[in-house]
Amino acid sequence: MRKTLLSLGLMLVMGISMNAQEYKVITSVESIVPNGLGRSRIINALEEKDYKEFTSVQTEDDNTRNKSDRSEIRVKNFEETKLLNFYNLGGIRFQNIAANDAVITSMINDMISNGWELAFVVSGVESEGGKGDGQGIFITRYIFKK
Repeated sequence: MRKTLLSLGLMLVMGISMNAQEYKVITSVESIVPNGLGRSRIINALEEKDYKEFTSVQTEDDNTRNKSDRSEIRVKNFEETKLLNFYNLGGIRFQNIAANDAVITSMINDMISNGWELAFVVSGVESEGGKGDGQGIFITRYIFKK
């Protein structure tokens, strides 16, 4: 009887710990600004924020706003890993893309070796798109879970 209760208790604890998941987002920003003028980086926040502290409720009758200052949202502790820009004076640089792939692969492998699993990858491009098109970034968010 004692062994049965111990086994059931152990299975309950294991079941609870298996259901608890933690997520981590790491973002790469790669410049698509012509002539190599942009900046490309991998950004990893080293502190956590509670979104509820910066959330407000909007209704027709009452506009209750969170009074927190925007500066409180900023993360001051983060890692910044340099990447190469997609373009230089000669145009698109495929070597730079391959180098960025190698650095990002290294980051992903490091996260996996530390017990994280790559759950989702989301990317997008922002570009001015107008005459001259001198602005733009390619952003990718790597969402890991543990």
